[in-house]
Amino acid sequence: MVHASESDRSPSEPRKIRYAVVGLGWIAQEDVLPAFEQTENSELVALVSGDPVKLAELVQRQGGVQRVFSYEEYDDCLSSGLVDAVYIALPNHLHCDFTVRAAQQGIHVLCEKPMAVTEAECEQMIRAAQDNHVKLMIAYRLHFDPANMEAVRVAQSGDLGELRIFQSILSQQVEEENVRLEPIDNGGGTVYDMGIYCINAARYLFQEDPTEVIALSSNHNNDSRFRESDEMTSVVLRFPGDRLATFTSSFGVTPTSNFQIIGTKGSLRLDPSYTYQGEIQQTLTINGEKQEQSIPVGDQFAAEIAYFSDCILQDKEPEPSGLEGLIDVAIISAITRSAQMEGHPIKLPAFPRKQRPGPDQIIRYPAKQGSTPLVHAADPSGKS
Repeated sequence: MVHASESDRSPSEPRKIRYAVVGLGWIAQEDVLPAFEQTENSELVALVSGDPVKLAELVQRQGGVQRVFSYEEYDDCLSSGLVDAVYIALPNHLHCDFTVRAAQQGIHVLCEKPMAVTEAECEQMIRAAQDNHVKLMIAYRLHFDPANMEAVRVAQSGDLGELRIFQSILSQQVEEENVRLEPIDNGGGTVYDMGIYCINAARYLFQEDPTEVIALSSNHNNDSRFRESDEMTSVVLRFPGDRLATFTSSFGVTPTSNFQIIGTKGSLRLDPSYTYQGEIQQTLTINGEKQEQSIPVGDQFAAEIAYFSDCILQDKEPEPSGLEGLIDVAIISAITRSAQMEGHPIKLPAFPRKQRPGPDQIIRYPAKQGSTPLVHAADPSGKS
């Protein structure tokens, strides 16, 4: 349902979905808030945070914001009639509670990934959306990225032959005390934060879900940053047809972001593969002949917001749905169990699927220009 008041608009003005952004950390300030300036069907009207300094400074910066709310006032925001949807950019362990409360008020939810910490929380979020007839989408920005969705097209075209191998590394150096270093059972650690990109990429390139996982975790020299979180985790995912995907996610090495899909006739490599800035270098090798191209990234956050708003306005089921988020969390849970048991294989259940991402979902917006000064927030790597 859309709570927009028609009296607030002229008859000729297109309807826009009105959003509150909930949680004003680094990613929200750096990318989510500026993205609304590019979208034609979405507008930012409210901010929700527990930090009054953030609220005071950001409301001055963001044109169009009508109200600010503390976390204690979140239910007031939902019932105010001011917003149609929320973008939840909170720490992982808060996603479920804030999603369910929004759905119960008839407010649509675009929630950052990972969807939640446990499968039970994901299922609770899905039920709340279904019971209250609202849309729920998980913010997989790469499902709208030209380079990644072109990779899906190539992988599924047959040009690479029979797909056999996926491999990926995603890493960065994370500053001590960053929220990403929370205990793993609270949604912290490398797999919830970075490995989820590798898992999701393997799934959209193979267009299948894995059946089994094996994982090992490691901490280097008892680094004090990793008292409750892993420093790195390496994973093997078995897919139908005896295909294998391997990846390593790390918070303790130099920034790296790449994946490669390899078939019986060729391979496709993206580097950097998961970025939201600059360009992605695509290297296609078929029968020994190499082709290279650079694909601009554009504003992936504007793309996902505009897509979700269109789903609301057109009453379409979003892809990536809550089920997409649930499957990744189920895989992460299995990875955690396997790593705790020193690489013991964990079988995964089969999940019914209706939708998968592909090149028809590509949405292009110009890249955001310039950097955004942060208020009481920091890049997890410590860069200013």
